[in-house]
Amino acid sequence: QVQLVESGGGRVQAGGSLRLSCIASGGRFGSYSMGWFRQSAGKDREFVAATSQSGVSRFYADSAKDRFTVLRDNAKNTVYLEMNSLEPEDTAVYYCAAGDFEPTWYSTASAFSRYKYWGQGTQVTVSS
Repeated sequence: QVQLVESGGGRVQAGGSLRLSCIASGGRFGSYSMGWFRQSAGKDREFVAATSQSGVSRFYADSAKDRFTVLRDNAKNTVYLEMNSLEPEDTAVYYCAAGDFEPTWYSTASAFSRYKYWGQGTQVTVSS
């Protein structure tokens, strides 16, 4: 059983930056692909970014490309989401997730159903 705990959310003005962290415990972190998803009020949860077990392969939603970076530190059992040039549309609860699969393709990495473990989420609010 893997436990995931997100942190780093908060309130920021448009154009600002935040770095989210997700610490994993209870499993072999290096064997899991890690993803970030978000859910805003009244909308379905959507894919943001993902990284393979090694961190070499990374995938981004169009809304995150060129602004967000997903990184992982297997020695610290932690995955990060660095977010720059934040926009009010980025306001959401951000969740990290772990899945024991190889994200060969974007379609695999972004699939909600591929991830078995989920954190409780951290709120990000971007004001205009």
